[in-house]
Amino acid sequence: MVDVTRAGSVVRITMNRVARRNALSAEHLAELLEAFREAGSSDAAGIVLAAEGPVFSAGHDFADVHARDEEGVRLLLELCTVLMKTIQAVPQVVIARVQGLATAAGCQLVASCDLAVAADTAGFSLPGGKAGWFCHTPAVPVARSIGRKRLMELVLTGDVIDAATAVEWGLVNRAVPLDELDTATDDLLARATRGSRASKAVGKQTIYAQLDRPEAEAYEIALAVMAQTSQSPSAKEGRASFLEKRPPVWPD
Repeated sequence: MVDVTRAGSVVRITMNRVARRNALSAEHLAELLEAFREAGSSDAAGIVLAAEGPVFSAGHDFADVHARDEEGVRLLLELCTVLMKTIQAVPQVVIARVQGLATAAGCQLVASCDLAVAADTAGFSLPGGKAGWFCHTPAVPVARSIGRKRLMELVLTGDVIDAATAVEWGLVNRAVPLDELDTATDDLLARATRGSRASKAVGKQTIYAQLDRPEAEAYEIALAVMAQTSQSPSAKEGRASFLEKRPPVWPD
């Protein structure tokens, strides 16, 4: 149900549970988590999260959820949360390639990725607000992408926003025609993975560590890491190549 391929320095993780609209059952979440952990421990520079079929992901698999008691649902949500945190913790740049509708935890997946490119026909929603089970956990990373008022509109109405609106709100980086989706995804990932991999990995992890912290605390985190990494081989090579007016030769 999850296809993993590698081309050059890029690992592609593709959800292929088309008949179930790529719904996130416990089994599917575990497969995605394993794929991200393996990709994260590899020497890849980037990871693409994609999906087969007309729907990127319909969110949690209600058949799985409905068969569980409260403790069972808690375990399912904890597994989902581990996956989302892993996406942000791996050292590689992770980009979502969104070809269709992303709802609830599917929208959470998109928001948890570092970057996202969507087909202009894609849609995004947190539909719990118009149903019986509110999108509490999906709202966590979405809130950190789009801000309070827009989040409240999504979670309270449950309406689908189109890809152009998702770009305007900051949920995805850009929207393109479907036949340009692969090219646009590859282009953005290539630009986001250039330079020192080691530096970028620390940079990604530090951004998430200081994000949403009070400004003074965020500065403390960023300052300490920036001072420490100033002495790294990559930082020294970057400065030397600039001063010597030559292309850098990255040690990693």
